[in-house]
Amino acid sequence: MPTTSKILIADDNQANRELLEAYLAAVDCDTEIAVDGQDTLDKVRSFQPDLILLDIMMPKLSGFEVCQKLKGNPATRKIMVLMVTALNELGDIERAVAAGTDDFLSKPVNKVELLKRVANMLRLKDVSDENERLRQYIQKMEDSSGPGR
Repeated sequence: MPTTSKILIADDNQANRELLEAYLAAVDCDTEIAVDGQDTLDKVRSFQPDLILLDIMMPKLSGFEVCQKLKGNPATRKIMVLMVTALNELGDIERAVAAGTDDFLSKPVNKVELLKRVANMLRLKDVSDENERLRQYIQKMEDSSGPGR
């Protein structure tokens, strides 16, 4: 049975955080706020989000560094990351992809575009989670049938 999705908003700018939070009021989700890169990693451990709206230009650790750490860790690599940034140079997009982002969105954020991407990413996360549950179930059934059966 589906549970309420968890979305972490990671941005050092209070106005940006408030805007994203207001836009997400239209989504059935729990939200949490992170104010810098290190806070984002700390909140990931405690909040365990399904999706992170991740600003790139943040103090302590950049969004690139945060994304790279998350995607490099088996415990957090399946968290969906949507980088939200004012940067739109081709090199920045390539760097975001290299860091492992699942998608990116340019500021100023368009509400309709944000909500559609969030919905698609949460749906993809649900499908991925269900595939993993089925894979584990099949493995368990194969293991319990034992050799020679």
